Parts: sequence; C-alpha cells; structure tokens
Amino acid sequence: MSGTVAAASRYRNVQFLNSVNEFHKLPPDDGREVAFAGRSNAGKSSALNVLTGQRQLARVSKTPGRTQLLNFFAVEPERYLVDLPGYGYARVPDAIRRHWQALLERYLRERAALRGLLLLMDVRHPLTAMDRQLLETCAHRQLPVHILLTKADKLSRGAAQTTLRQLQATLNADYPQQASAQLFSVPNGQGVAEVHARLDAWLGYSAA
Repeated sequence: MSGTVAAASRYRNVQFLNSVNEFHKLPPDDGREVAFAGRSNAGKSSALNVLTGQRQLARVSKTPGRTQLLNFFAVEPERYLVDLPGYGYARVPDAIRRHWQALLERYLRERAALRGLLLLMDVRHPLTAMDRQLLETCAHRQLPVHILLTKADKLSRGAAQTTLRQLQATLNADYPQQASAQLFSVPNGQGVAEVHARLDAWLGYSAA
C-alpha cells in the first residue's frame, strides 16, 4: 500500500472523542496532537471533513463561529486532531470571547502533545492581524505551523499561485524555518495528499 493510500485510509478512521471548554479537562498531555486554527470563515470544519473523507465528522455551518470548544478527534490512541475555536466572527458575549482567547493561548503555549498547527486562511484574505498574532504565539514556543490557503478554487490558478508565493516570501522573512504554506481546496481536493503527508510527519507515522 502506498503512503498516500495508507494515509487516506488512516484518516478515514478518525472518530470524535470529546469537546473541552476548560484547560484542566483536556485529555492527558501525552502522545501527539495536531491542531486546526483559523478565522471562523476559513473553512476548518470543511477541511477536517475532506481530510478524513467523512462528510459529517466536523459540523459545517453557514454561520461562522459555531466551533466554540476544543474538539478532539482520535486518529488512534494517543494521536489526535484538535479543532480549535474559530476567531473573528463569532457573535458571543465579550466574557465568552475572552475565555476562548485565554484557553486557546494557554493550549498553544503549554500543551506538550501539540506537535504542529494547521492554520487555515482564505486565499483571498491571507495573513490578517489575528493570523499574525497566532503565528507569533507559535513562534514563541517554536511550534511549527503549516498554512492552508483555503478556497483556492475561488481564484484563477495564476492568481492563487501569486498569493502563495507572496505569502511564502513573507513567512521566509518573518518566520524562517517555522512556517510553510500550500494551496488547498475542498471542492476539488487540491492539496489533500500534501496535508496528509504533513499530518503523518507530525503524528509520527513518517519522517518529517
């Protein structure tokens, strides 16, 4: 079985584990985790679903900001995918928003099992101020970040490639050796195999 086929098969077996809203309720801090982060309209839930080949694994809503907890999905024991609360659009009271931000920042700073972050950005609106803030938090603990420029199908191939090159230049200047990027599209499956390879490396299924 080729590595690409094996990865696709492995992630089709992902199952929802639990949802957490307090740091002390997180699963034991061992094994390996990869977290998904991004603005509320960047397409995190859709990305999780296409990467796992499961249409309903992560709930997709037309109302941005519906992911309000840290949602853990088990690839197998001690290997997890974690869907983090989206930022930017959720219509919630300020107290809840502040709680999300504090929980997210603490998770990114202190979670030893966290091996990498997939940061999703709409290819038409990359690298917002909040995206940069998240990158700075990850840089502080030298956590690797791989950016998915989602909705690549919304631009022409040339325009999407130009955006990718511009982003890569910025990352090389501001976050050398820490952040990388690729194009990604849910409707046509662009970039899925590349993300599977990245997940395999971070979760310990293959060499980085």
